[in-house]
Amino acid sequence: MGNSPATSRLGPIPNRRSATAVSPRPASGKRRGGAGLLARAIVVLGCLVGLTACANLPDSSAPQALGTLDHQPSSSGPTPPISGREPDQLLRDFLQATSDPTNRHQTARQYLSPAANVRWDDAAGTTIVDRPDTLRESRTSDTATYVIRARKIGELAADGAYRASDGTLENKVEMVKVDGEWRVDDLPAGVLIEQTAFAKSYKRYSLFFPNLAGMAMVPDLRWISARKDQLSQRLLGLLGEGTQQALASAVRNPLSGGVTLRGPITKANGETDNVGVGAGGVQIDFAGASALDPKAKELLATQVVLTLAGAEILGPYMLLADGKPLDDRYAATGWNRSDVEAMSPDAIAQNKAGLHAVRDGSLVAVTDSGITAAPGFFGSTHTLQSVALSPDGQLVAAVANSGRPAPEPERTLIIGTYDGQGFPVATGGTFTRPSWPADGTSAWAVVDGDRVIRAVHDRSTGNVSVQDVDISELQAAAANSSSNSAQPPRGPITELRISPSGARAALIANGKVYVVVVAPQAGGSGKFSLSSPLPLAVGLSTAAVSVDWQSDERVIVTREGNVDPVAGVLVDGSGFQPQSTQNLTPPVRVVSVSPDHEYIADSRAVLELTRNPEGGEYYWREVPGLGSNAVPVLPG
Repeated sequence: MGNSPATSRLGPIPNRRSATAVSPRPASGKRRGGAGLLARAIVVLGCLVGLTACANLPDSSAPQALGTLDHQPSSSGPTPPISGREPDQLLRDFLQATSDPTNRHQTARQYLSPAANVRWDDAAGTTIVDRPDTLRESRTSDTATYVIRARKIGELAADGAYRASDGTLENKVEMVKVDGEWRVDDLPAGVLIEQTAFAKSYKRYSLFFPNLAGMAMVPDLRWISARKDQLSQRLLGLLGEGTQQALASAVRNPLSGGVTLRGPITKANGETDNVGVGAGGVQIDFAGASALDPKAKELLATQVVLTLAGAEILGPYMLLADGKPLDDRYAATGWNRSDVEAMSPDAIAQNKAGLHAVRDGSLVAVTDSGITAAPGFFGSTHTLQSVALSPDGQLVAAVANSGRPAPEPERTLIIGTYDGQGFPVATGGTFTRPSWPADGTSAWAVVDGDRVIRAVHDRSTGNVSVQDVDISELQAAAANSSSNSAQPPRGPITELRISPSGARAALIANGKVYVVVVAPQAGGSGKFSLSSPLPLAVGLSTAAVSVDWQSDERVIVTREGNVDPVAGVLVDGSGFQPQSTQNLTPPVRVVSVSPDHEYIADSRAVLELTRNPEGGEYYWREVPGLGSNAVPVLPG
């Protein structure tokens, strides 16, 4: 494939002020941001109702959700097994009891024979399953053999990291009578948890780590079973241990190395009882933090406050460095979430440029007063296939028809200013729609299904240079896997979206959805690589066609077919939730979302997800004036 010169010059960028920014209800003449606000409750299904509904989806191969209601483990001691239970009943009770991890699964160990209690390795891994069947293989008066057969939903690591999985699990369990009561005598290593029991005992929390630029917080999702009064200590301990290994190359951790907890976590007034329960705030003293520079102190405070506030541990947060205030500005009042909100996932993903669309090959802005062509080249040409706006709305990356005769490449990637000119920077047979991270420094795209590039814009000079992104780890994983493996991405890559923080990317490869880590290559070359693919929306029966980041914690996926064509899923693969299909006319072609607005293009129109003020239900409402061939565009 041919490329135009590797470096182009855009020239100075006008300082277009925030007059183009949108509020939830834009004033007349402003760019449209949409009328519907997406409720935060849409992130994950409720623990019991959501799990039941998801288990009965019309598409039997669709993923299932995990709930998030805060069911605290009992502090009254483990409940003993019910006397006189038949072996199959006791085995089912055991699968419920495994959801309590307290004291090395002390509750579940009551269901084991003395010998099995010694042998059982509960640290070998945790698997969450859907509706397990207990099938009797043989039985005598005092022995029995059962096979547990179930569909796998996910796997949980020792640090609470979740990984979605699919397939059938089959475990053999031997049972014996001990003092007249049935007990499990032999079982495989590891823990098996039925999903509804898992949802009662575990809750999802987000740990936060600064991205490498120190400009945004990157969420690291964990599933934890802990009492509320123990949660602050547990979360701070996990922050100190650091992020998951796969994400480590894309973030930094102020709470590491020479910075540790100094003494116990207390309430703001120093009390040690019921810390984190109700009002009263939290006080944390960090040994070694006094040596940090002001920026590092700010990042430390931000990651701690966002982590605790997201876990509903109420402030104020009195943060100390070696016994003295971490920052004198907050010595009297303590920190609050509002002090650090600007770096939260929702804040950095906010739509600051309004709704746009590609219509009849041109870029148009959607306002309350109608549809208007964007100024400059991108609003006057009729060759555009797809467009991405930088988060501040000042830069545009677009894929256009090259106009070249065969066998020359059919498509051109063009970079330019919103109201100025565009310059070709790369050519190819196909391009994915471009994508910008929140810092607006580079536009990413995939050329011909297997070459990932980033067009890097230097705002000080106006120069644009094109860099190749290393995807050799993804290619090696696919080459070394079996043909029926659903985990490694296999080409072609038909969609690539960079998360707002720039630490991850969501991609669609061969119709399947993955999230990968974006990290700089070693040696300080300034180039990047994609690694550590994690499958999302596992088990979809039809191919995914489009994906976009709602925030760094959640993506929205569209797929082929009429069954649940639009759904949200969390970045660890949990919390799969189908969206409303009211007024949709599949196929759904493209999705473009922000924390507060969600748009799709189906077979007849561009539509916005809107909440009915009367019933509170969501439905899709057409954005007037765009027509059937338009594609929605939000910044990012």
